[in-house]
Amino acid sequence: MPPQPVLVFGSFDYVCSQTALPLCPLVGTSLVTPSCYARNIEISTGTLLFEPATIFIEVIALIMTAVMVYNIKSKITLGTVPLGCKEIALLLYLYAATLVNEFFLVSGIIPMASPAYKYFVATHIGLIVAGFWALAFNGVVGFQWFEDGTPLSLWTLRGSSFAVFFVSFLVSILTFTSSGGLNSAYPTLLYIIYFILPLVFLIVYGVLQTILIVNTLDDRWPLCDLFFAYLFFVVGLCLQFGLSTGLCNIANHYIDGIFFGCVFTLLGVMMVYKYWDSVTRDDVEFAVGGKPDDNMYLLDNHIIS
Repeated sequence: MPPQPVLVFGSFDYVCSQTALPLCPLVGTSLVTPSCYARNIEISTGTLLFEPATIFIEVIALIMTAVMVYNIKSKITLGTVPLGCKEIALLLYLYAATLVNEFFLVSGIIPMASPAYKYFVATHIGLIVAGFWALAFNGVVGFQWFEDGTPLSLWTLRGSSFAVFFVSFLVSILTFTSSGGLNSAYPTLLYIIYFILPLVFLIVYGVLQTILIVNTLDDRWPLCDLFFAYLFFVVGLCLQFGLSTGLCNIANHYIDGIFFGCVFTLLGVMMVYKYWDSVTRDDVEFAVGGKPDDNMYLLDNHIIS
């Protein structure tokens, strides 16, 4: 039995030994697979569906994302445009696109032997990193350095998100094909883009929103939503990359780390949405001590004339 890989900066060997990430067959000096992964099911003669439990959760996540987007659109229809509603909607669109892409990869609909596989994986990585960038951008919106919902704000978000996506996609493809000075055996730059950049964007969002709440709101309850968003994200990482093998064995190969990563990412996204909703609503659900309504929530809502 080969020795268990250890966590090394710039190497995916350890995480691939815990969870079967879509990029794992495309990087490293040798193919590293987890000792326990979710069993597949046969949907027709000779046709296998991989990660059925994860696929089910991804469908649920798409439905919940559609509900959140619908609620955002409903607020606009009712005559008010809450702060950053179009920007948070773009974040949810990126999350939905990531889910759709991941669905094709983890289910085996796009097989690893397919020439298109590496392009789908590169797209998946690009969408993940762009989604975290969009989250960080949403953290800036509340400071009103430029007015939210305007063409300047929206096109800055769209353009910068596309730039982040394109750079991540390009680095991924060059790494997978060992081109442009990059090497699939030593994917350090891809490691930084896949793990470090999203972490930086996540921290930036949390710091900015904490500063905004402390300096702007009399109410501190939204910090609870923010706390749980980060808690779910951290728990998901621990379960996916630290406890995946043990949980998979306990569950008799019915679920693995990818399943838990998907579940807790969904919970984290839902708490980000709940946090945004709690700091932009008009009512006084979280009112404490009879504070004036116009001081309760993050700046004023924009009224459609």
